[in-house]
Amino acid sequence: MSSVMCQISISLDGFVAGPNQSLENPIGEGGMRLHQWLFDTPSWREQHGEEGGADTKDASVVRSLFTNVGAYIMGRKMFGGGDGPWNESWTGWWGDEPPYHVPVFVLTHHARKPLVMHGGTTFYFVTDGIESALRQARSGAGDRDIHIAGGAHTVQQYVRAGLLDELCTLCRSCSEPASDSWRTSVTHASNPSR
Repeated sequence: MSSVMCQISISLDGFVAGPNQSLENPIGEGGMRLHQWLFDTPSWREQHGEEGGADTKDASVVRSLFTNVGAYIMGRKMFGGGDGPWNESWTGWWGDEPPYHVPVFVLTHHARKPLVMHGGTTFYFVTDGIESALRQARSGAGDRDIHIAGGAHTVQQYVRAGLLDELCTLCRSCSEPASDSWRTSVTHASNPSR
């Protein structure tokens, strides 16, 4: 049976993104520092169509991020394109061939037709909540795992609902300016994990 999992980088002071998300700063100002540790690993580079990378302890963690994944769920901000009704020309932060290669279910308040990309990724836009997205992801993933890809508010919703089987926080020793705080959700979650 598949598991619902999430791995998320977090600063020691409880933030998972920087402030002021924009096209120039998809994870907010300074937010990329939280993820810098994984960019040079072989698995990350391969997932993004690149070669090389150092085979370190970090590499084994990153390798597990892409093993047995059948679907992803993410929030509107992680997919990007701004608030409000969709600009249909926006196809995500990743270009023509996103690194997912499986179905991705995007939580949103605004309907949009599925977006088929190169390399096996199709984005499905879910307007009827996290449980519906999870049902659809289970159907799309078959017996493989479902990863909650982020952002912070999406992870918070799954934690609060008790729908995660596994949550791995990858702590970084950098401080972020106030933005999407993880610790707020953890301290208010009634059932942080199953």
